[in-house]
Amino acid sequence: MGRYILRRVATAVPVLLGTTFIIYMAVYALPGDPIQALAGPGRVVSPSVVQALRERYHLDDPLIVQYGVYLKGLLTGDMGVDLNGRPVSEIVAAGWPVTFQLGVTAWLFEAVLGVLLGTLAGIRRGKTADLVVLGGTTLVMGVPFFVAAYVAQIVFGVNLGWFPASGTDAGWPLAYILPGLVLALYGLPQTTRLTRTSVLENLSADHVDTAVAKGLPRRIVVARHVVRNSLIPVVSLLGVSLGYLLSGTVLIEGIFNLPGLGYQIFAAIPQHDGPVVVGIGSLLVLVFLLVNLLVDLLYGILDPRIRLR
Repeated sequence: MGRYILRRVATAVPVLLGTTFIIYMAVYALPGDPIQALAGPGRVVSPSVVQALRERYHLDDPLIVQYGVYLKGLLTGDMGVDLNGRPVSEIVAAGWPVTFQLGVTAWLFEAVLGVLLGTLAGIRRGKTADLVVLGGTTLVMGVPFFVAAYVAQIVFGVNLGWFPASGTDAGWPLAYILPGLVLALYGLPQTTRLTRTSVLENLSADHVDTAVAKGLPRRIVVARHVVRNSLIPVVSLLGVSLGYLLSGTVLIEGIFNLPGLGYQIFAAIPQHDGPVVVGIGSLLVLVFLLVNLLVDLLYGILDPRIRLR
């Protein structure tokens, strides 16, 4: 088991380094001068101030040198400071609770709705409920993410007033229901269809036929012998999905004006605030890798054969 863990960790390290470098390179390639963006349009900054700021943030150094300085600080727990002098770690500490609540809310919606709809479609194969679920998941997969977010915000937040249209003033869970539902649409079709497929496979299994032959009620057979066994691959998918949701809240937080990590990235990009974008981006990548690492370790515990691969 120890060797298996070391292999998984060894695989995650180069992925983390590669993704953080790509993020850093993308921020570096943004057009414009971050010093001028900090000063504001039309304002003149003295050359001495510009030079001092460029030296402080290593803006005149080559890209690889800048990344090396950032990586050195990251390995020692220093995420750097933004262009206003505020530590990035403080920004992360303020925004992480919002991002975490949004990601977990979306994950709960995906898990509950995906399993319920997939189970319903599986046991009602070929009937109206099955066709509606399959058609609905196809429609969801075809709608652009940002379109669904804006439509939900306008219809259910502004026109109907069922949920807050933006912000977190209403607190959890009310303020997170609408953005959580929209974010859950990212993985809901996959969870629903995997549950349906798994239910169909277990319905034709020998142990289910045996349970039916013994005269067990249908609801007992479905609950104990079909749904329980069908959840094994679904739980694996949901574990990976949690990492995607926690690291994929950027767009939703920007649309719904939620002051989480994604919102901070939205605000930092126009200001060319590289330390904030790279710092938060690296953290989200790390969270995604850690969740996937935990899922891999869970695979190894549940099925010892995986450790030998």
